[in-house]
Amino acid sequence: MGDRRYAIREIMPDQIISQDGYDKLKKELDYLTNVRRKEIADRIEKAKELGDLSENAEYQDAKDEQAFNEGRVMEVTNLLKNLTVVEDDHEKKGGVAMGSKVTVKNSHGEKEYTIVSFNEADPLSGKISNESPLGVAFLGKGEGDKVKVSTPKGEVEYEIIKIN
Repeated sequence: MGDRRYAIREIMPDQIISQDGYDKLKKELDYLTNVRRKEIADRIEKAKELGDLSENAEYQDAKDEQAFNEGRVMEVTNLLKNLTVVEDDHEKKGGVAMGSKVTVKNSHGEKEYTIVSFNEADPLSGKISNESPLGVAFLGKGEGDKVKVSTPKGEVEYEIIKIN
């Protein structure tokens, strides 16, 4: 986790997340509050020992890092309060849902995607958000269904080959 920078995300009360995604956020919050806070506090103390705080770049950097960390703690805390955890329920619904592995075919060939929550999305690994254009188009659809998705290069048609 270390020095990763996070984009501020508007929190919406109707956001859903998988249990795995929720657990990852809880783990991040634990790290930020129980590990990172102490590391930053130690940096601040060491920087104070260097003398004049008005011209102490190490002190200013540590204070900036502390402010960023506390902002992220607040963001994750608020996010956790406004999420609805859903189980991977594709087997119950009989179609594409959170947690589904979807094999699709288009004019460029076949590709497999896993439908995940927004904070787990990693398109390069085939994990797409349920809120993304592809995720929204696939949700609720069944094997053999065709969906059209608007992309920057125009409309692309996908056929759902398999759902796991």
